[in-house]
Amino acid sequence: MRKIFESDAKVPLGADRARALEVFAAVVSEGSFSAAGRLLDLTPSAVSRTVDRIEARLGVRLLLRTTRALSLTAEGQAYLGAARRILADLDDAEQSIADRGAPRGRLRVSVSHAHARLTVVPLLGEFARLYPHILVDVGVSDRLVDVAAGEADVAIRFGPLADSSLTARKLGENRRVIVAAPGYLALRGMPQVPEDLLEHNCLNFNFRRAEPVWPFRKDGRDYALSVRGSIEANNGETLGQLAADGVGITRVGRFSVVEEIASGRLVPVLEDYNPGDVELVHAVFVGGTNMPARVRVFVDFLSDRLNGQMNRSPHF
Repeated sequence: MRKIFESDAKVPLGADRARALEVFAAVVSEGSFSAAGRLLDLTPSAVSRTVDRIEARLGVRLLLRTTRALSLTAEGQAYLGAARRILADLDDAEQSIADRGAPRGRLRVSVSHAHARLTVVPLLGEFARLYPHILVDVGVSDRLVDVAAGEADVAIRFGPLADSSLTARKLGENRRVIVAAPGYLALRGMPQVPEDLLEHNCLNFNFRRAEPVWPFRKDGRDYALSVRGSIEANNGETLGQLAADGVGITRVGRFSVVEEIASGRLVPVLEDYNPGDVELVHAVFVGGTNMPARVRVFVDFLSDRLNGQMNRSPHF
């Protein structure tokens, strides 16, 4: 965030609306008027007056103030997202002109733990060499960040995408596979048909749904089988590790267990009944004519490298 060195007398909203947006965004990010003032070299009273003027002009309350904390109203959340997008556009425009259009600036990328380690992070060194003026800020989390609200510039998403105003670019397909450890299968037996899974400990994802079901294709017919197990988790790497430790059988994206399969710690199960279902992988971002160059080149780079991986290897 750019720093403001002007005196308090120059803070009025009408004089510089972009500055007011920056003050508001700083208050939210820093959590208090005093902390925002330290960041922007303004007094807490000047910061407070700026926020008051914004609220007065809009006719709505943006922040709820207590003696201990600040919180956003629904209107404040919407205003914050717009403020961050406007400030990012201003930064990108200035940087683009200053550097004659070369991509530069901070690029915030949100990616899940498994996909970060296995696919995205190994590519970042090459990207950094190609675009040395772009600072890649990677957030590794299985939480879905709000790209439209400015929490990230690019997010890597698996599975169906919710309807939104965001732009999506397909990066690949993640084929699902059922796996178990050789030791577990030696003890409990190799399932010969999908219904044999009813006698096994099936490790599942804990995402919200009516019941845990695994799809199969038998005699040319697709159907779903309800399975049960003793452990659930929110990412494929955890389930793959549990399966490799002999806890049970699991069904995950192949890329998250490709190393375990290659080493023999896990073996595919019931492949003759695999319906060939895949989970699409997308990059989602705010598109349009004003999309920052750093976002465009990063998405192009990922699309080229990951689609190439999909065609060459079993990671997907």
